[in-house]
Amino acid sequence: WIYQGLIKLMESSIHPMIVGAVLEHEAIAGLSAGKPSGLRGRSMSIDKDDKSKGDVSLDSLLRALNNFMRVLNVHAMDHELTKQIFRQLFYFICANALNNLLLRKDMCHWTKGMQIRYNMSHLEQWLRDNKLHESGAQTALDPIIQASQLLQARKTDTDVDSIVEMCSRLTTSQIIKILNLYTPVNEFEERVPISFIRKIQEKLSSRPQDSTQTLLMDTKFLFAVTFPFSPSSLGLETIAPPNEWGLGFLKRY
Repeated sequence: WIYQGLIKLMESSIHPMIVGAVLEHEAIAGLSAGKPSGLRGRSMSIDKDDKSKGDVSLDSLLRALNNFMRVLNVHAMDHELTKQIFRQLFYFICANALNNLLLRKDMCHWTKGMQIRYNMSHLEQWLRDNKLHESGAQTALDPIIQASQLLQARKTDTDVDSIVEMCSRLTTSQIIKILNLYTPVNEFEERVPISFIRKIQEKLSSRPQDSTQTLLMDTKFLFAVTFPFSPSSLGLETIAPPNEWGLGFLKRY
């Protein structure tokens, strides 16, 4: 109960930052000018304040993760539990980011794919810095990372096999949705051909059918948690409780 309450508290704290940090943050110089054709009106309306909000969101998310880690360390949280906590948090980040991407056509173009991948690299680096890259948290980010790679990938008939292999953590519905939403950055780039999307669908049809039609990720999903027993090296018989605790009735054996 305490573990689930902690997870919910952490998720509610970072939820407002996720879209700004993962999808809207633009840190690669020179890419912001490449906006999808047909969406220029909306893109041009983005002012400096909006960009600064995106910048702050990524920093805010990383600060929040640092604060979580500091609090857990101060309370001597077992490292195995810490790994499970951040695995859950990074799944939550991925699920919310991918769900928003699947609902926003203005985000589905190759420059945004590069920006998203760059932003995710900060989260991956944070995991490495905190020795959590083998906790399963990095694997939990795979769907949004693969979505960003799909936006950047070449989309010709010769690329069908490589794209299907690359998007192993995305469902069929998610892959097709992103390809249908994909918007050219300029007039020299073509939209994804219908024939290409059909070939992708045909190739994906050989996948196991369970969950292939799922579009949005379940943001309320919780991994099963295990509580390892880590015995203390400190013997209880060596501890002398302070008199203020009123535990004088306890006897050592």
